[in-house]
Amino acid sequence: MTNRAHSLRRAAAALGAAIAAVGGLTACGSSSGPSLSLTAALPDRVPSGTVLRMGDPSAQIAIQAAGLDKQLAAEGVEIQWANISGGPDSIKAFRGNQLDCSSVADIPSLFAHWTGTSTQIVFQSVTVDPLAHPIYKLGIAPGDDIKTLSDLKGKKVAYSAGQAQGALVLRLLQKAGLTKNDVTLVDLPSTASTYNQALGSHAVDVAPLGASTIVTYLKQYPGSSAIDTGIRDDASTLYCLTSSVQDAGKAAALRDYVAARTKALLWENAHPDQWAQLYYEQNQGLSAADAQHAVQVKGQIGIPANWTNADTRLQATADLLAEDQGNAKFDVSTIVDTRFAQVEAAAAGSDVVTGDAS
Repeated sequence: MTNRAHSLRRAAAALGAAIAAVGGLTACGSSSGPSLSLTAALPDRVPSGTVLRMGDPSAQIAIQAAGLDKQLAAEGVEIQWANISGGPDSIKAFRGNQLDCSSVADIPSLFAHWTGTSTQIVFQSVTVDPLAHPIYKLGIAPGDDIKTLSDLKGKKVAYSAGQAQGALVLRLLQKAGLTKNDVTLVDLPSTASTYNQALGSHAVDVAPLGASTIVTYLKQYPGSSAIDTGIRDDASTLYCLTSSVQDAGKAAALRDYVAARTKALLWENAHPDQWAQLYYEQNQGLSAADAQHAVQVKGQIGIPANWTNADTRLQATADLLAEDQGNAKFDVSTIVDTRFAQVEAAAAGSDVVTGDAS
């Protein structure tokens, strides 16, 4: 079987294993206006009855906390929120026409393209000082003596082909001078506590864990540990079905949503204590102390003045995955809608970041 077949089979398995909370969503919001070219100017008026089906749970909390939901309503934007994020769940919902947009890292857009689901990135943010505030650390199984990336040789590593964690694993192997043949990749979708449990049971030796997850994991499994990756992993996007972006009504609503989302993320920066309580305590179930730690670990969200640097990193990641997994190389500009970059930067105003931070 070819590498490409292996890759697509892993992606399909991840999609099949996804537990998407789409039961309460309908396709009723699938059309709000006439067709709009991807090169046309974004409309500035939202038609009555326009609905966005949005899988953006973290931003939902920030938007509501900052009162921006009222602004969106006043602009005629109706949002049907879904508790969906991440690649497998969102692509499954896209394929069933149950969702317009979802928050993800960068990898799901690539796998959507390779598996025949047409999407467009309409929002990109970064982390200011990303190496000091990584999204992921490597969780180490209890008792395993893994101190550096070179120690990964011969180990079982959790791997999810269609998610950001999967690409991170490949980049880690590349940095350590290793190949997939030097480790055992264990196909596991990174959903809920799957990686924590796999580490705790020694089904894997190593797994990428998020900032809030790592705190829970280290407390839950005595003898466990974690190490830094030393790799920039801060890509954060909102991607949407191309058909939704081509709907003039939804495109107008998305213009307003991107502006509101930008302001909501900057609100998070300005209200760390409130965000710790609202998101990490009330939504993620962390203690007050662990919530404060998670906020500090996360660092400041950066709104880039333009997407040039982010797109360059996305292209490099796409090329790595194509080479490693046998997928077709392609120009990632075809899945990035830069019209929204201008909307995002304008909403951020003087708070945009440039240079290495972008």
